[in-house]
Amino acid sequence: MHYRWPVLLLTLVLFVGGCHEAPPPQRPPPEVSTIIIKTKNTPATLEYVGVANSSHLVEIRARVEGFLDKIAYQEGLPVKANQLLFQIDPKPFEAALAQAVALKEQQAAVLWQAQRALERFKPLYEKKAASLRDLDNATAQAMAAQAAVDAAEAQVVQAQINLGYTTVRTPIDGVSNQAKYREGALVGPSSQQNLLTTIYVLDPIWVDFNVSEGDILKYREMSDNKHFAFPPDMNFTIEVVFSDGTVLPSKGKVDFADPILQKDTGSMIVRAILPNPTGIVKPGQFMRARLKGAIYPNAITVPQKAVMQGKKGLFVFVVNKDKVAEMRPVKTGDWVDNSWIIQSGLKPGDEVIFDGTNKVLPGMTVTVKNDGEKKP
Repeated sequence: MHYRWPVLLLTLVLFVGGCHEAPPPQRPPPEVSTIIIKTKNTPATLEYVGVANSSHLVEIRARVEGFLDKIAYQEGLPVKANQLLFQIDPKPFEAALAQAVALKEQQAAVLWQAQRALERFKPLYEKKAASLRDLDNATAQAMAAQAAVDAAEAQVVQAQINLGYTTVRTPIDGVSNQAKYREGALVGPSSQQNLLTTIYVLDPIWVDFNVSEGDILKYREMSDNKHFAFPPDMNFTIEVVFSDGTVLPSKGKVDFADPILQKDTGSMIVRAILPNPTGIVKPGQFMRARLKGAIYPNAITVPQKAVMQGKKGLFVFVVNKDKVAEMRPVKTGDWVDNSWIIQSGLKPGDEVIFDGTNKVLPGMTVTVKNDGEKKP
């Protein structure tokens, strides 16, 4: 049996030797897609939460006290300028006007009598038949009578005005609100009972939004560093987006920016004005206001999926001339159309991997499917 050991030993040696002669198969370089970095002026869109407000709001208030006879408009519907809204009982004011007219006529009669007396005294004084005192008294009576007529005329005008106030009309075209009082209610000029309704102008519409102090400082610094450029004369174009993503077809512009920051919010109130011919935007409605017209000059952008988070911050993979992937730290700026603005870390001509990054490690040779020309 001892002769079998050399045979077994030889077999084992040959088997082990055969294992060392067959190296494991190597994995092919991973396939990736890349872009070549170029600079270009990139449109900048700033977005804020806004609320719509009427561009012209008129509170319709009672200016005389009386009982409400009639509500002459359909609540909630559009109204035209000079349209009748409310009728306050005019009878007491008609009587007051008639009384004022009668008083004026009475004072006119007194004036006529005083003027005739003055006319009689003048020749008598010249003939020394009347004293200067008598002439002065006649002159004063005529002047007092004239003043009384003027006062009576003013009372007539005031009575006419008060009578006119019993007919309440809208001074503008707009959309009406509900009436605050019903027929038969006592209304008047006091603050507790004078608001009858409100008229809103919807076309054009205002959209107010707040720009934070942080954004103001941020974009001012970026502008100073030539990383951001405002439109000429700050002439932004405004579009609004509803909560369901619908964009209002008409575009607007900024027509007011408060020069003072709000103490409670640390923000600046900005107002945009937009055409709203169909009245689709309602006062009090919330929406997103997009400001367009600014640009990022000579900006470098990369797709969102090209930027990754590492232990030391954000980075991208750059393919060198030997097709080897290198890790490149980057500093990102704003987000534009699913891409990052790169503020530092990349330069024109760099080839950045944007697809297949999950298969890449630093120093790994890669196969570029698109030779750096395909756009993401």
